[in-house]
Amino acid sequence: MIEALSFQFMQNALIAGILVSIACGIVGSLIVVNRMVFIAGGIAHGAYGGLGLSLFLGISPLFGALGFSVALSALIAFLTYANKERTDAVIGAVWAFGMAVGIIFSDISKSYNTDLTSFLFGAILSVSKGDLQLMAAVCILIILMSAIFYKEFLAISFDMEFAKLQGLSTRVFYTGLLIMTALCIVACIRAVGLILVVALLSIPPYIAEKFCVRLSQMMILSSILSASFTLSGLVLAYAFDLTSGASIILVASLAFFIVKIYVHRRKFY
Repeated sequence: MIEALSFQFMQNALIAGILVSIACGIVGSLIVVNRMVFIAGGIAHGAYGGLGLSLFLGISPLFGALGFSVALSALIAFLTYANKERTDAVIGAVWAFGMAVGIIFSDISKSYNTDLTSFLFGAILSVSKGDLQLMAAVCILIILMSAIFYKEFLAISFDMEFAKLQGLSTRVFYTGLLIMTALCIVACIRAVGLILVVALLSIPPYIAEKFCVRLSQMMILSSILSASFTLSGLVLAYAFDLTSGASIILVASLAFFIVKIYVHRRKFY
């Protein structure tokens, strides 16, 4: 593995893994405490519509997915903010709509791009300089947003009604959180793909939540765990010639089950 670090593609993969881990640690923690994992899944799968549209228009798939997923997240925020009881139906519709749009535009383009598969399952070893720049920009934006508006995100995460009574514009921050989720998902596409990204957003924060008492601590520990899973998955993929995205999620899932069993046993002993 040490000799592999001399290759540019492996260096890019390591940098991408760290950037993605920071973004997922922060946004994933907010998603988990707000019980919005299913919403994140809807945005992730709906982003496929942006990939198909970008193929049809001949533009960068990442930029196509970025614009489409941000639009979907804003739509979801508009439809679910005042009626969270029907969130599951809205997410199901958005999920299906995005996938259908992606497939239809791929059909219309009449030139199926096999590279779309890498966006579904991830290809962190093929991350380009342009991908790294997008990931870095998204990561910096997420860090700044979460730092500047930490108290506001904390307020809507634990008691939105009380935050509203205190004069906080909860709709704005609810929408902002969903847009941050969309940005994070697009940044993670190259690493683990649209299908597996929800696991990286939810597993490290879930584990971190068991050992933290503050949201800020949860974000930090979640980022560290995510980086550990990503780097371990890369080593596993390189050593046994496996798909990198699946290897990363496999490591994270095994850690999840171990922690889950440990917590379950502690309740009875």
